[in-house]
Amino acid sequence: MNKQQLAAKIWESANQMRSKIEANDYKDYILGFIFYKYLSDKQVNFARQEEFAEEDIKALNEEDEETANYFKENLGYFISYENLFSTWVALGRDFDVSNVTDALSAFSRLIHTDHKKLFDGVFKTLETGLSKLGESAGARSKAISNLIHLIKDIPMDGRQDYDVLGFIYEYLIEKFAANAGKKAGEFYTPHEVSLLMSEITAHYLHNRSVIQIYDPTSGSGSLLINIGTSVAKYIDDKNNIKYYAQELKENTYNLTRMNLIMRGILPNNIVTRNGDTLEEDWPYFDEEDKVNSYNPLYVDAVVSNPPYSQKWDSDHKETDPRYARFGLAPKTKADYAFLLHDLYHLKPDGIMTIVLPHGVLFRGGEEGNIRRNLIENNHIDTIIGLPANIFFGTGIPTIILVLKQKRTNSDVLIVDASKGFKKEGKNNKLRASDIKRIADTVIQRKNTPKFSKLVKKDEIRANDYNLNIPRYVDSSAKAESWDIYATMFGGIPSNEIDELSAYWKAFPSLRKALFTEDTNNNARLTSKEIKNSITQHSEVVSFIKDFNTSFADFNNYLKSELLDNNLTLAISKQEAKLSDDIFARLSSIPLIDKYEAYQLLDDEWVNIAVDLEIIQTEGQKTITTVDPNMVLKKVKGKEVEVQDGWKGRIMPFNLVQETYFQEELKAIQAKQNRLAEITGQYETILESISEEDKENATINEAKDAFVNAEVTKATKLFKAEAKKPMAFSEDSYEAKIMKVSGLIAEEKKIKKQLAEDKLALHLLTKETIEKLNEAQIAELLELKWITPLEKNINSLPQTLISQLTNKVETLAEKYAETYTNIVEDIKETENDLAELMDELTANESDTKGLEAFKELLKPVGDDKK
Repeated sequence: MNKQQLAAKIWESANQMRSKIEANDYKDYILGFIFYKYLSDKQVNFARQEEFAEEDIKALNEEDEETANYFKENLGYFISYENLFSTWVALGRDFDVSNVTDALSAFSRLIHTDHKKLFDGVFKTLETGLSKLGESAGARSKAISNLIHLIKDIPMDGRQDYDVLGFIYEYLIEKFAANAGKKAGEFYTPHEVSLLMSEITAHYLHNRSVIQIYDPTSGSGSLLINIGTSVAKYIDDKNNIKYYAQELKENTYNLTRMNLIMRGILPNNIVTRNGDTLEEDWPYFDEEDKVNSYNPLYVDAVVSNPPYSQKWDSDHKETDPRYARFGLAPKTKADYAFLLHDLYHLKPDGIMTIVLPHGVLFRGGEEGNIRRNLIENNHIDTIIGLPANIFFGTGIPTIILVLKQKRTNSDVLIVDASKGFKKEGKNNKLRASDIKRIADTVIQRKNTPKFSKLVKKDEIRANDYNLNIPRYVDSSAKAESWDIYATMFGGIPSNEIDELSAYWKAFPSLRKALFTEDTNNNARLTSKEIKNSITQHSEVVSFIKDFNTSFADFNNYLKSELLDNNLTLAISKQEAKLSDDIFARLSSIPLIDKYEAYQLLDDEWVNIAVDLEIIQTEGQKTITTVDPNMVLKKVKGKEVEVQDGWKGRIMPFNLVQETYFQEELKAIQAKQNRLAEITGQYETILESISEEDKENATINEAKDAFVNAEVTKATKLFKAEAKKPMAFSEDSYEAKIMKVSGLIAEEKKIKKQLAEDKLALHLLTKETIEKLNEAQIAELLELKWITPLEKNINSLPQTLISQLTNKVETLAEKYAETYTNIVEDIKETENDLAELMDELTANESDTKGLEAFKELLKPVGDDKK
């Protein structure tokens, strides 16, 4: 299975296994064991690279100090064979919780002195939490054994573009965050927010050969790692990136270290500290040699997502160099304390991005003074308003602030990105197109109506340094208005037609073709056939033709990029390359939103990238590989994995069948259609049986068997009933019973044939995939990767024209029924009702009531005539 499927499987199983243990606690256990497996597998792989025989690996123990020291010098740690993760797995039923406690204790003893700070105590959270995994040693042993067997299949030797371990680690952290409520903010920044910050930071640093990045509230380390991954796209050697991380909570600090180490980052490039960022600035020195190691830290980039509006101790910090220039944040809200800490540690040409609550933009008092000082000293570069409910556990509106030490420009870019997202459960999530739109806007510093604005410092001063986003960018939808003249007399107001100006700019003569305008700033449709008038207009036809011309060779381009180079292309950079090509093709095409096209690309790229990762990791042969399709089924009350047919590792069975076995699929569909007909026929017959006949005990029993899918029993009962010797007509009860009996027999026969046909096609598909030639592989990969993308991109012009058609039709319908017509209809109805009432006869009291009602129906003023 691919990394997405493996991650989902592990999460599903882990969620069941944790039972009553809090998700936030269980997270530390499973991630701790994954990290231990990583270290064990890394040592075994290193031993094999150093030409250790399997017997030598089995002989590894700490008594052999020379060998142990060799591993410690190269890896930073040593694990005896008896304590390796693979040894635990091999123990089977003999595994005991003491194997883990002994191994973790030994690990602490066998860390190289140079890497003591990196590894020391990294398993403390796991060690202290083992007792929660069961009330007895036996229960704990069973729970841990289940855990290690769950994660034993995670490959630990992935390439840069196929980081299975890192993906699963991030996947599990995100899932645990979604289940951790308010505690999620302690350790996780949503991947999409992290990616947005990464893209902005990486672009700014793209021309540097050596880069230092720092996260003073690192949580799980995910934000820091994503920044590093994005920066690595632009740098020749990823080992030239150095990571600094500080985290207050010990268990979360351990996640940071694990995450950084597992990404293959060199130990010397990882500098971490468990401490309070605001109370004790760091790193100034090595705690063991404070005098001689003094070295203030100034980095290329600082990224952070600190706890929002928490209390802090600001006493005696007036002279702290981090705050002296700008002021102290209030004791009740440390937001600006974290911001100023980040800014202080920037190099003069550095960049920082920080996530903070929306209130930092407009709150007064000490925060207002700090904000004024930051603006006047030209540090605030960009403000990005994020959608609500984007973080797990909190609905607080948040922003990303981008700051720099030195800037050539003095304006502030304000972006309102609060409206672009997709709903996912209770949370909102930035789409790939939202991230790219925001990042491009920030990088290019673009003014975009209702989205972004470059604000001059004088305008900010005029607003008393209030940076509340709606003061500068109005992203709200326009309230619907009704034109009085058009409401009374019909037609369409010219100013409402003007709102479609983007379309009229692209199609200059289309407006006149659709509308005739009079002197009252009002217009009438020239034809009721709006759709035909638009789609057949010469400028619209030319628009579609221009689009098709621009994308005429798109298929060939995609084939050359994805098919011809699938073993060598750089997966991490390929999507950007494809998007650049799409944007270039759309540059001369009006109206079409290039970010909508980008989203179509990304939707397909998610799946294409997975296939490419597998092909590049396992080779071309994986395309023709078929694996057992393992599913969970309940056996004797327990869920176990069993095989349910086969599946292609790359090639989907349904795609191969639709391409090469259409006749077989038609035959199967015909049988399925006939089964549906049979079910409908005997249900209709049974419903037609009279109530008297329905009292027949045999029929009731047969119907019950039929409803419960006991076809054989139902058939026998219907046959027995049908064999009763007597003459009967076609509509008789007996004839209906015989008919149902025949239908059930036919159903049984077809079901058997259908099962045989499906199995035969399934096995034929398996054989076909395994024997695919190069031409067939190319054809199927094109159908899987390229055809869906090409189809979706090519649908953009028609989608846009349909949108225009709907907008014009909506305008026409809005004023189709005038108020004058409605009043006339009401009058006519009132008159008809009054005439009907005149024809009624009633007693004296009812007559008085009818007369009073008729008076109400009279138009105002009629009694004065």
